[in-house]
Amino acid sequence: MTAPHIPVLLAEVLAALALRPGDLYVDGTLGAGGYLRAARATGIGHAYGFDRDATALALNADLAGADDVTLIHRPFGDMVAGLAAHDVSAVDAIAFDIGVSSMQIDQAERGFSFQADGPLDMRMGQDGMTAADFINSASEAEIADVLYHLGDETGARRIARAIVADRPLTRTSELARLVRSVLGPQPGGKDAATRSFQALRIHVNDELGQLDMGLAAAEQLLRPGGRLAVVSFHSAEDRRVKMFLRDRSGGAPAGSRHMPAAVRPRAPSFERPARAVRASAAEIAANPRARSATLRAAVRTAAPAWPAPPPFSLARTA
Repeated sequence: MTAPHIPVLLAEVLAALALRPGDLYVDGTLGAGGYLRAARATGIGHAYGFDRDATALALNADLAGADDVTLIHRPFGDMVAGLAAHDVSAVDAIAFDIGVSSMQIDQAERGFSFQADGPLDMRMGQDGMTAADFINSASEAEIADVLYHLGDETGARRIARAIVADRPLTRTSELARLVRSVLGPQPGGKDAATRSFQALRIHVNDELGQLDMGLAAAEQLLRPGGRLAVVSFHSAEDRRVKMFLRDRSGGAPAGSRHMPAAVRPRAPSFERPARAVRASAAEIAANPRARSATLRAAVRTAAPAWPAPPPFSLARTA
């Protein structure tokens, strides 16, 4: 099989996972299978690949019959239940490659790309609310909040106002043209629609909520000494990973006599995380997608998992 994209920071992810013969490995974001195939080549005991996109599982169909691989059609936020269905409650290593995959962007009919015309869809799991459903029914304020908080779009209010005035919008080309007309040319030649498409995709797929659930699931599943590696491509994602590992490793700010800690500190469930890793100039030249990638990794302690965080809400982000 020829993978449609190059796995980002592959050598660094494998180094962080430190896989050993016999390990149980979970790839929470199977995609084209780059990480899972490389992990399998190290001689691990069994690999479990999760993806909510049926296209990803079909792309890796050659692995479906392997004795040492199990492919699971579920989002990684459901890892605990997904593995329990296979009588697995503890694993040695987990990797996440957060965000949209190259193969999803390259399929115009999926609606992720602002560079090709297609239905305004953007659903990774191909079920539930589409991007068109959202922008054609949400209030101007709701649309502006999504664009601003999930896309760092400073022109969010103007874009939301234009969307409401011009809807219904059903095609990616329609939305891209509208955003470009509102914002005008961008510095460095960056497409003006980039941030809006990113924000809508994150919202439609509840990507930050899934990330929170996935991190909590990894904490619950990893054995003492188990390794977690997370590659993210957006500041909101990386910030959540960074704060999760900071808090779980005991790095959160302590109370003081002026503001004492509200609760008794919990035992760290992870060792202090390694320094964040970013792609080298050589990798970026070979694979431009790596430009915005950040890898964060940490090792599980023997302490009990902390309570799972409350479900993600845009209201708490605002």
